[in-house]
Amino acid sequence: MARVHAVSEQDFLRARQVIPGGVNSPVRAFGKVGASPVFYDHAKGSHVWDVDNNEYLDFIGSWGPMILGHGNEQVLDAVRAQLDRGVSYGAPCEAEVRLAQKICDLVPNVEKCRMVSSGTEATMTAIRLARGYTGRDKFIKFEGNYHGHSDALLVSAGSGVATLGIPDTPGVTAKTASDTMVARYNDLASVRRLFESAPAEVACVIVEPVCGNMGVVVPEEGFLQGLRNLCDEFGALLILDEVITGFRIALGGAQERFGVRADIVTFGKIIGAGFPVGCVAGPAQVMDYLAPTGPVYQAGTLSGNPVAMEAGLAQLQQLCRPGFYEELEAKGERLAGNLRAAVAASGVNACVNQLGSLATLFFSTGPVRDWEGAAACDTDAFAVYFRSMLDQGFLIAPSQFEALFVSQAHTKEEIDAFGSAARRALGEVASKAR
Repeated sequence: MARVHAVSEQDFLRARQVIPGGVNSPVRAFGKVGASPVFYDHAKGSHVWDVDNNEYLDFIGSWGPMILGHGNEQVLDAVRAQLDRGVSYGAPCEAEVRLAQKICDLVPNVEKCRMVSSGTEATMTAIRLARGYTGRDKFIKFEGNYHGHSDALLVSAGSGVATLGIPDTPGVTAKTASDTMVARYNDLASVRRLFESAPAEVACVIVEPVCGNMGVVVPEEGFLQGLRNLCDEFGALLILDEVITGFRIALGGAQERFGVRADIVTFGKIIGAGFPVGCVAGPAQVMDYLAPTGPVYQAGTLSGNPVAMEAGLAQLQQLCRPGFYEELEAKGERLAGNLRAAVAASGVNACVNQLGSLATLFFSTGPVRDWEGAAACDTDAFAVYFRSMLDQGFLIAPSQFEALFVSQAHTKEEIDAFGSAARRALGEVASKAR
């Protein structure tokens, strides 16, 4: 029996009158999957409920930060205690120092942190810092890597830009775009060619160490270390955008997991347990180029917001529990195994990429190792799959180019239920293809 979304439909009609497109972030729109957005009311653990009181198992987790699940009691206790003391000061507080110290203790090669209010702010600041530190203007990014919506970083972006089929973004000037050099993920030769075309002009390389915004794409053996070597050879900085991977694929992020050293690393909402927050971090030698100690300016009234800092600290403390990441990885592998079994049973052309608690079902025979492979996926088939999963009570991103996120709150039974639902959904895809 199909789920009823009458209240969501009414909310969407009202939203379209006062919000562009009816959503405050384009990837929330369901237009590319042939549906209307579902409006959510509350969440707990691995479950969310919409405004029509339909219940779902959540495999989005607010796009990653709810690694402990929704409504974790230790996080909520920390937030409640801070609310009694104030929600914002616009001034220094002890919580931001404690959270910065925790990040420095846990992440390799990080000696100082600058708190900001979003992942976009973090990556934007990281690019500016790299340019200021090196005195160079150009930077290299990768096709399908999404680093937030600041002007220069929208060139060849994945995520919502790819979902909506926007080839270029009006409002980004040609001059701004001309400083952005685009390489192919998992292709070191393409990076070398760009460096050699402007050997003294490239300030940095920015990369998602594990792609999450064209779907999950894993770095091939030697790729990240190869980027490190090229940056050293040409005098550029290496920026790891860990807004998705940070504190998710390992306690020390990609630097720990892959043994690669970054000059700058960025984090997002996971360090605030879902509250709006971001962070730029790295060695003191680089970070001290930020004002007021250095000439690179960055500021924000809500940077280091005490509520977000206390929430983030409460979350990070729980991630330090021995065995946490081994348990989470096992859940991610179980999810991927269930999906692969569902693909095999259905006969649909699809493949699964997975690392840690991140996974994507690509509607392609694969392998998917770069943006070209992701872009070749059958998005119409994904739309059928998405609508079936939603109707069965499983919340996944309304885009082929996103990740599934497993949390500590998901049980083995829930992950197996996801696999069974995927088998039924892929059966629908197969029947429509005949």
